[in-house]
Amino acid sequence: MSESGPAGKLAGHSASGPSQRQLRVAEEVRRVLAEIFARTEFRDPDLADVRITVTEVRISPDLKHATVFVARLGRSDVAELLPALKRVTPFLRTRLSHALRLRGVPDLHFQPDTALDYAMEVDTMLRQPEVLRDLKDED
Repeated sequence: MSESGPAGKLAGHSASGPSQRQLRVAEEVRRVLAEIFARTEFRDPDLADVRITVTEVRISPDLKHATVFVARLGRSDVAELLPALKRVTPFLRTRLSHALRLRGVPDLHFQPDTALDYAMEVDTMLRQPEVLRDLKDED
């Protein structure tokens, strides 16, 4: 099932998009998580020697849930790390609680960021001889 609800709106976002507060909190959560991933040696063997990049965070309107989009530079196997990320979520939330000045720390939900993979796929398709020929015909 997709995240879109009635009238095609994304869950947790109004027609005009997220509020300024949601955007500020999401960016702060992204920044802190990126620092944690850059500096922390995790005890979980699946995360040992793994470089994770936090590309985006989306916060629900009530600030209780954060969807964290993650990627691995140069690799497309980040989805395999989702169970390990779920296991370290309590640790991450504790670290967030010390770094953020919020009444409550949002629950973290990790998702692979596939935007770069998608962009590379589109680029590859656009470079195919058949597509190049069709694009030249339009000129």
